[in-house]
Amino acid sequence: MADDEKQIRDLIERWAKAVHEGDMDGVLDAHADDIVMYDVPPPDDGIRGIERYRASWPPFFDWQRQGACFEIVSLDVTAGADVAFAHALLRCGTEQELREDPANRLRMTIGLRKENGRWTVSHEHHSFPHKDLGPGDQEK
Repeated sequence: MADDEKQIRDLIERWAKAVHEGDMDGVLDAHADDIVMYDVPPPDDGIRGIERYRASWPPFFDWQRQGACFEIVSLDVTAGADVAFAHALLRCGTEQELREDPANRLRMTIGLRKENGRWTVSHEHHSFPHKDLGPGDQEK
C-alpha cells in the first residue's frame, strides 16, 4: 500500500499545484466523470459530474489572481486495494485574510477509487471552520 499512498500523495500535490497555477487541465486530471464535490460556495447540495466541476473553477481562479495562496500544509493518505481517502489542511486566502487570521485553514477530504490500475478522484469536500460558534454553541 505504500506505493499507492505515494501515488495518491503525488496526485493530490500535482492537483494543488494546478489549482494554484490556474491550470484547468491539471485540475481535471485524474478526476472521475461522476465526481461529486461539496465546496465552500454554493450550491449547498454539491456539484455532480466533471462538466459542473470544471465550470466551478474559473471564479476561484479569478479570485486567486488577486494574490491569494492555495498550498497544502498537511496531507494524510489512507489507501486500500481499490479505494482510498485523504484529508488535508491548506492555506487558502489572500495576504490580508491570512494576516487577519493566520491559523485559518481550508479543510479538504478526498475520496479515490482505483480504475484500470490508476487512482481517480471521485469525491472532494472543501470547508472552512465556522468561526461564529464556540464549542458549547453547536447543536447536538
